[in-house]
Order: sequence, then structure tokens, then C-alpha cells
Amino acid sequence: MTKQQDLEVRPDTVPAVPAGETIQQGTASGRRAFFGKAGALSGALLAGGAAQAQSDAGVPDLRVLNERGGDLNQQLRRETLRVRVDRAKANYDQAIPNHQNNGDEERYANKIGSDTRGLPHNARGEVDLKAWGELKAALATGLPADFEKVTLGGTRKLVNPIGTLSLNLTGLGPNQIAIPPAPALASQEKAAEAVEIYWQSLLRDVPFSEYRDDTRNELVRAAAAELSRLPGYQGPRNAEGKVTPALLFRGTARYVDPSDPSGRKAKSVAPVGVLVGPYISQFLLRDVPYGLQSISGTIRAQLPGNDFLLNPEELLGNISGQAHKRVVRLDAKPRYLSTGRDLAEYSRGGAPGFWAASQILSTARSNDPLVVGGIGAPLAASNPYLKYKVTQGANASFGAPFVQSLIPLATTREIRANYWQKWFVHRVPRPEAISNLAHQRLAKGVSDIPLHDDFLKSDALSRSHAKYGVHLLSHAYPDGAPYHSSYPGGASSAAAIHATLLKAFFDESFVIPDPVQPDPNDPTKLIAYVGPPLTVGGELNKLAANLGWGRNFGGIHFRSDAGASLPQAEELALSLLRDERYTFREDFAGFSFTRFDGSKVTI
Repeated sequence: MTKQQDLEVRPDTVPAVPAGETIQQGTASGRRAFFGKAGALSGALLAGGAAQAQSDAGVPDLRVLNERGGDLNQQLRRETLRVRVDRAKANYDQAIPNHQNNGDEERYANKIGSDTRGLPHNARGEVDLKAWGELKAALATGLPADFEKVTLGGTRKLVNPIGTLSLNLTGLGPNQIAIPPAPALASQEKAAEAVEIYWQSLLRDVPFSEYRDDTRNELVRAAAAELSRLPGYQGPRNAEGKVTPALLFRGTARYVDPSDPSGRKAKSVAPVGVLVGPYISQFLLRDVPYGLQSISGTIRAQLPGNDFLLNPEELLGNISGQAHKRVVRLDAKPRYLSTGRDLAEYSRGGAPGFWAASQILSTARSNDPLVVGGIGAPLAASNPYLKYKVTQGANASFGAPFVQSLIPLATTREIRANYWQKWFVHRVPRPEAISNLAHQRLAKGVSDIPLHDDFLKSDALSRSHAKYGVHLLSHAYPDGAPYHSSYPGGASSAAAIHATLLKAFFDESFVIPDPVQPDPNDPTKLIAYVGPPLTVGGELNKLAANLGWGRNFGGIHFRSDAGASLPQAEELALSLLRDERYTFREDFAGFSFTRFDGSKVTI
């Protein structure tokens, strides 16, 4: 792991700028020059506003914070500075936690326990250690020039390691939020995750309607039975400790266990609502209202047989960064999300996701069959505009435009935080690499590969080998995964932060009217869902889980990847909401909602 002090710019490393020379913004030296100015401002902050920063540093005279009076314009100007200063100091005071990794990088000299994809590899899939050293050197300095020196094994690029070092002007920084270590390569938990993802590939074309306790589908029953037997499995179980077909592949959130002061132990919980009702969230099945237009809830689904990375040479080329030449074949007839393959394709990228959810939530129901409506969900009880009933309504604050403006902002902030964990702490191998290790161990006889017998002797791996003639994992994407670490999951984190934001603004206890599910006999149609009530909060949690586990169905993530992203994104959302909380002019008591673990929080 790169230590935090390696990323700091120390005063003695900031070069003097020769007279007449300009430092370009965005360069390493430009960042250092910025830190110099920031240091002048921080001195003023620590003095409580009494000290005046040097005028040539370009920072304000903080003595104005002690002033009173003036017209409304001056008051707003001064209050804006006060809030920015106070929130910057409050976020700075949030200590950097002791980030823990699983130790695999130090444990294996050939780095088979680390994500090395994109770099050159030998015929066994082991990384070129010189190239690995170049990457580690770049991660130690964080300099763009050092990343340009990294030797790649093909034409595909690493995904944005340096972007994670961008500065956040709202919310916490990427390195201020802790997640538990990923399961170690040789552990029973990693074995159980590998078994689960092989079952997901085998069940990719089985409708979710078969995920019920009275199912006659033999594969569904076999998957539930095997996962029930695995002590390392961290997914939901019933009161008897069994994984039933109805609980199969349901999502979990992976928190740092509060009972363990070291931060190494993880605690998995099923978020509220994720185990209730149909597997697919209501927000993925409804048409999305958009003024006079709408977006259909149907999708162009993958056809069965889109199975990739099953050729050992193709897989090794993928691991080394070679571009793929295969395409995904789509069904000509749109349908509703009804299988794991459908969810994998939806989660691949470009789906409206939580923007669509916010439209469905905020748009009133429609009685006109030609106009698509939403569900008209009530606002959260803390919303001040529930009290302002005479002269004004919400828009620039607390209204739908404001909520939707937070979604893209939150996406960029969460991706920075998520990718920082991927690059600077965990560097955990993707399922592609684990798949290659299974092939090397079982087909090539490489005995020093430390995969657990819970995986190597599993029914899932045996059935997959019988189906495809190889021990490799079937992927739904021809290009496999993006070139950054498996842990934590990026798509899951973006989904989780959006779910948290929407729960803060809408009444999460509101029961969704007229719930639906795909017709098991014809997935181009919807039928009514009859069962326990489905709430806004529960279905938002389920939507976050769906988007994460869709990537698992695609073959590019494990359960722990998606699970760790949920609390990480939740914590970042809390920090963003906390900063926004102090900007409002309205009488506002704070945001209150339910976290993924079922606890209540008020900001």
C-alpha cells in the first residue's frame, strides 16, 4: 500500500519559481504552487480569521468574518465565505483512517494476488515485474510523468489512477473513508465468491422468476444448495442458515465491523428492501417520464450465447491489455429486464439509472394513457417546503432540479473515492485473473497457485467445465473488465451514492403504487406484483444492488466488490449532504433517512 505521506507535497519539495516564469495550471508544479497559496490561507484559518493573508497570495482577508451589518448582498457574500471556511476546516478535521489491505501483494512475489492487468504478462499470466515496479513507482509519486513511463502490454489504457488525486471542494477526500480489506486470494470467502460468480454465469439466461423457493429449475436449486454449504459465503441466509432460491444473488453491504478496532474485520448485511419482492427494482421496470417525452422501461437484451474470454490465449491477451475484436449480439425485440444476462447488459454502461429514478419519484402519476407519469412520491418529512404552503415552492433548493444537479456531482466525487481505493490501497485481481489461475492450476498443473478447495472442487466449477470444456469463467462482455482493481466496485459505488441522496430527499417509507414484474411467459409485458409492500427506500436500495450485481452477472466483479462500495458511497454522500446542509436559507432541521445497514441517520 502507498503510504499517505508519499502523496503529500512537503514545503521543502516546492521549487522556487524563476522570475518571469509561468506555472501552468494542472501541472505538477502548478499544483505545488497552489499548495503554497493554500498554505497562506490555512495560516489565516488557524488564526481564527484574525490574521491577514499576504495580498499577493490571492486569498481574502478573513477579518471580514468578524464584521456585522451591511446590506443583504454583503451579508450573503460574507456568509458564503464563512460557510466555505467552516466546512473546509470541518472536512479537514476528519482524520485519515488506517487503510488496511489483505496482504496479498506482499504475500506473493509473482503478484498473482494483485491486479496487474494491462501490463505485460508471461504465458502463465504472471506480470512482468519491471513493468509492475514502474506502476508502483508512479503510484508512490502520483506524478503524471511517472505514469507515462509505465510499460503496457497492449493498447488498452489504465483507468484514471491520477484522477483520484484531484481535490474535492465539497465533501470528504477520497482517502478519508475506510472500507474493510478485500478477501484474500487463498481464503474461504474468496473461494465462495468465485463459486457464486461461476453460478451466476451458469444461470445467466435463467429468468429471475425462477428464483423462488418452490422453483423446479435444477440449476437454481443446485446453486442455492452449494452456496449454503460454503462457510465463506457472505450472502443472505434464512433463519436456518440456508441460502434459499429466493435469496440467491441478493445484494449485501460490506461494512467495517465496528466490533473490531483494527478495521480488518468485515460485516455484511442485506440492505432494507433488497430481500423483498421481485429481484429487479421497480425503478428499472417503469417507463421514465421526461416532460412530453419518455424513455421505455424495455431494453435491447443480449442474446444467449454471448459468452466471452473462454479461450486461454484470448484471456491472456485480455490480461495483457490487447484489444478485443468480438461484438455482442442483441435481440431485435425489446423486453423488460428478466434475466442475469439482461441485468449484465443494462449495467454495462450508459443506462439512465438514478436519473431515471429521480424522474419517476418526482413526476406525478398520470391518468392520461398517452402520457407517461411517475409515482409522485412525497418529499421527505424534513423538507421545509412542506411547511411553506402559501407563497413559494422548491426549485433551486430542495426541488427536483436541485436533486438532479447533485447526481452528476456525486458521481464524480464517488468515482474518485472508489478508484483511489482501487489504485492506492487494494489492487485486487479481477475475476478474469482468478479464472486464469484456476485454468493454470487445473489444466496446466501449476501446483503453487493457492486457490481454496471450496472453489477448486466446487459443483459450479465442475458444471462450467462440462459446459464450456475449460475451467475459465464465461464473461458477458467481450472486453472483460476495465483496467483497474476489482475492489471496490465502481458501478456499485455510483449507484449507492445516488440511492443515498434520493433517500434523503424523498419519503423512503412511501409504498410504491401498482408494483409490477415481467411476465414469466412473455418478458415483453409486465404483470402486477402481488406480495409484501415495496417502499421507495427499499426499491432504491434494491436498485443500487441490482446495478452492482449486474456487473457480477457480467463476470467482472465479486460479491465483496459490490458490497464494500455501498457503505463507502454512503459515507461520501453523508459528507456531501452535510456540506449542502449549511448552504440553505430555509428553516431546515436536517436530512434524515435509513442507511443500508438499517440504522437511522440525521444530518
